Amino acid sequence: MSELDQTTTASIADPVDTKPFAPFEWMIALRYLRSRRSQGFVSVIAGFSFAGIMLGVATLIVVMSVMNGFHIELMNKIIGINGHVFLQGVEKPLTDFAEVTDRITKVKGVTFALPMVESAAGVSSQFQQSGALVRGIREADIKKLPGIAANVRQGTLDGFDTVEGVAIGAKLAEQLSVRIGDTISILTAKGSQTPFGIAPRIKSYPVVAIFQIGVSEFDGIFVYMPFEEAQAFFNKDDEATVIEAFVNDPDNMDAIRADIEKVIARPMMMTDWRQRNKSFFDALKVERTVMFFILTLIVLVAALNIISGLTMLVKDKGRDIAILRTMGATRGAVMRVFLITGAAIGISGTIAGFLLGLLVAHNLEPIRQAINSTFGLNVFDPNFYFLSRLPSVVVFGDVAAVVALSLGLSLFATIFPSRRAAKLDPVEALRYE
Repeated sequence: MSELDQTTTASIADPVDTKPFAPFEWMIALRYLRSRRSQGFVSVIAGFSFAGIMLGVATLIVVMSVMNGFHIELMNKIIGINGHVFLQGVEKPLTDFAEVTDRITKVKGVTFALPMVESAAGVSSQFQQSGALVRGIREADIKKLPGIAANVRQGTLDGFDTVEGVAIGAKLAEQLSVRIGDTISILTAKGSQTPFGIAPRIKSYPVVAIFQIGVSEFDGIFVYMPFEEAQAFFNKDDEATVIEAFVNDPDNMDAIRADIEKVIARPMMMTDWRQRNKSFFDALKVERTVMFFILTLIVLVAALNIISGLTMLVKDKGRDIAILRTMGATRGAVMRVFLITGAAIGISGTIAGFLLGLLVAHNLEPIRQAINSTFGLNVFDPNFYFLSRLPSVVVFGDVAAVVALSLGLSLFATIFPSRRAAKLDPVEALRYE
């Protein structure tokens, strides 16, 4: 053994143990993060790792917020206009709708219930024509619908029972090119009975109110008319076609349905919002999960960049590591130096991504409008999407999961190169120096 080998071996025989994460470990780790000519490529990889983690975390937070916004907005708007429980008569017409509605309203957990006459029909103006879902409803009931009463943009619902007019969605009004006071014609194939069969029926009604729910699909299809007028128009004398009930806890539908079944006291077909919208919300949930895993790959690639960058740094700093060991640094101290170096990239990238993601998520709609006005684009066109605005709802649990995932991957990525640095033999590293 050479004199150098003997000296080196003797000097590391009794390494000086220090407290974990001592100041000198932080000093050395942070010095390694600074850009030097000899390690310029390593610094470039560290920069890409930082940018990848930042963009990955920010993108995940924004996308998860948008998916949450879609779910909440659609839930509020769809249920806000369609109710939670739907009952239709079987075996005999629903002529006792008043009594059934009154019994349902008294069920614990039901906020209110209302009867309706509902039928598909054609609507037209002197300019255009379209299809629609016509609903006959009482004035007191339409004013209870949160999706309608709170979103009337033109006209009024006062006197709805007596004016013999209709309330239509803003998109349908735009398609038909009508305003308040204009008339539209409603056509149904279920008209009066004649010796030659059932004749179509058409009648004109003035537009007394225009509402905008915010769901383009609904704003372009619904027409509300007075309940008694709808009974006469669709040949539903003294009967309703459906009773809708709203509840205070939509997630507890099974218990409420059981209570409703006990009081209706007649054969009826009952469905709820989960059955009518199950495929839609299931698809939204699957899409949310898939997007999360796909975008996680961005953070994973950035974590792999940390591994490659630290591995190259360990190779470049082999002589420094050997000197540290001969000066009494333990294997644990060397490992912690490189753990700090890699963790600094991951933690700083995660924090930057966290702040950037929250900033974008909370200002997504203004950003969309700014992009559209600046570049003349139409990002998130309401004609092709279910909502008229881009929703974004930040949920603390999702943000915490994204941050924890990023920190976990970043810290895990530093383990392998740090252990490799700790196992470096100082004798071999200094042999040819």
